Amino acid sequence: MKKILIIGATSAIASATGRIWASEGHSFYLVGRNEFRLSAIGDELRKLGAAQVLTHVADLANLNDHDSMITTAFTALGEVDIALVAHGVLGDQKAGEINFSLAFQEININLLSTMSLITNIANHFQQQEYGTIAAISSVAGDRGRKSNYIYGTAKGSLNIFLEGLRHRLHKHNINVLTIKPGLVDTPMTHEFKKGFLWASDSRIASDIARAVRKRKDEIYTPWFWRFVMFAITLLPRSIYKRTSL
Repeated sequence: MKKILIIGATSAIASATGRIWASEGHSFYLVGRNEFRLSAIGDELRKLGAAQVLTHVADLANLNDHDSMITTAFTALGEVDIALVAHGVLGDQKAGEINFSLAFQEININLLSTMSLITNIANHFQQQEYGTIAAISSVAGDRGRKSNYIYGTAKGSLNIFLEGLRHRLHKHNINVLTIKPGLVDTPMTHEFKKGFLWASDSRIASDIARAVRKRKDEIYTPWFWRFVMFAITLLPRSIYKRTSL
């Protein structure tokens, strides 16, 4: 039985991943902002077979609370085997281009708060000398695009942070997994027109669970996004800047 900390547990991908793990009988500490939604997910995981479910309501944008929150989670579970960090927002790119305070809010939640939380988790794992950190990034971080470069900036920076952390923690038997979903059909993207490249949250969750089990360093999910983004990153700048990607 694993003891699992999920931050941003009310997100579609996180809750779908939690359902997979609950069916395997694991224990959970769930952190989220919406108390009603968090309670409902906890009840669902218990029904699916979770051995234990504890919940914690928090505003993850408040970095000052992170240290005590992570300490409480580790104390409550006794130890933690897996930490999935899945919170985030998809901001308004056009609004952020005009008003930097909006861009900063997006970067704060998608990058700075994630770095803060993972730093605290990593330090606890280093004391344990084992653990897995799985963090949801995005293919948007692979190359800046005019349609979402504020969001992409946060995710690209997160990718570098996770790579450095992986390098640091490898000798401590701690795995760091970078998760790069492509287009996912979730409440966060409900306004977007869907097409054949879009995947369900359950598809992404299945890939995450498998990657954690196999102690992967990085995944693109679904798998074909690795090749899509490889092609995009190969485009020369002189051509790329003329595209409408």
